[in-house]
Amino acid sequence: MDKGSKKSMDSHIVQKRLKLAVLLTFSILCVEVVGGILANSLALLSDAAHMLADVLSLCLSWFALKIARLPSNGEKTYGYHRIEILASVVNGLMLILMACGILYEALQRYQSPPSVNSEMVMVVAAIGLAANLIVIYYLKDPFQHTHDLNLKSAFFHVLGDLIASVGVLVGGGIIWLTGWNIVDPLLATGISLLLFWGAWNVLSEALHILLEGVPKGVSLSEVKRELQAIPAIQDIHELHIWCICSNIYALSTHALIHDSMANQFEKTLKEIKSLLADKFNIKHSTIQFETHPCEEGESLCDISH
Repeated sequence: MDKGSKKSMDSHIVQKRLKLAVLLTFSILCVEVVGGILANSLALLSDAAHMLADVLSLCLSWFALKIARLPSNGEKTYGYHRIEILASVVNGLMLILMACGILYEALQRYQSPPSVNSEMVMVVAAIGLAANLIVIYYLKDPFQHTHDLNLKSAFFHVLGDLIASVGVLVGGGIIWLTGWNIVDPLLATGISLLLFWGAWNVLSEALHILLEGVPKGVSLSEVKRELQAIPAIQDIHELHIWCICSNIYALSTHALIHDSMANQFEKTLKEIKSLLADKFNIKHSTIQFETHPCEEGESLCDISH
C-alpha cells in the first residue's frame, strides 16, 4: 500500500471514530441538560456546556478533515488545510463565551445557593463519566499518531470533560453527605476555568500558526546548523519556516554553494529535501541556490530550484 492510500485510509478511520464520538457525546449532553434542569444543578449544566464544546470541537475536527482532503487548485495552491486552523479559532472563541456565561451564573448563585438534587447529580455525572471514557478510548489512537490540531483539541476537550464529570460526581456526593449546596456553584466555577484554559491552549496555537510562527518542536538554529553541515553548502540565510496547518510545515531559504561544488545543484537539492523531510517533517520547501553572497536587498541570485 502506498503512502497516499494509507493516509487516506487513516483519515477515513479517524472520521468514523469522530462521528461515533459526536453521537455519543451529544446523547450524554442531552441527558445532562435534562438532569441539570431537574436537579437544579448549575454544575451539571456547566458540564453539559463543556460537552457542547466537545460536540462542536469533534464536529469541527470532522469537517476540517473532510475539507482538507479537497485538492489544491489554481487559486488555493496549498488546498484547504487552513480550514483546520480557522475551525480551531471559532472553537476557542465559543469556549470563552460559554465559560463567561457559566462563571456569571455561578457568581449569582454564591449569594443564595439553591437546593440541589444530589442523587440525580451523581447518577447523571456517572453516566457522563462513562461516556467520556468510551469517547477517549475511541480517540486515543488517532491522537497519539497525528499532529492534527483539531484532533488534539478534541481529545483534550473530552479529557477536560472527563475531569469535570469526576468533579461533578464527587461534588454531588459531598452535597448528599453534608447538604452544602454551595459546592454546586463552586464546581461550576472550576469548570468555567477549565473551559478558559482549554480555549487559551487552542487559540494560542491556532494564532501562532496564522502568524506563520516556527512550528513547535522545530528549532530554526538547528535546521540552519544541519543544512550547513551538508558538504556543498557554505552558508544558509534568509531562512523561514512556518506552518500551513498543524501537521504540514513549509520552508524557504537561500543556500550559498561552495565554488568547487557549483555544478552539484541537483545532488545538493536532493540532500536538502531528504534532510528536511526525515529529520524535521518539512515536506514543502523552496531553496534558492547562490554562487556568491546576496547583498542586502538583492533579489536576483544565480540559480533557483
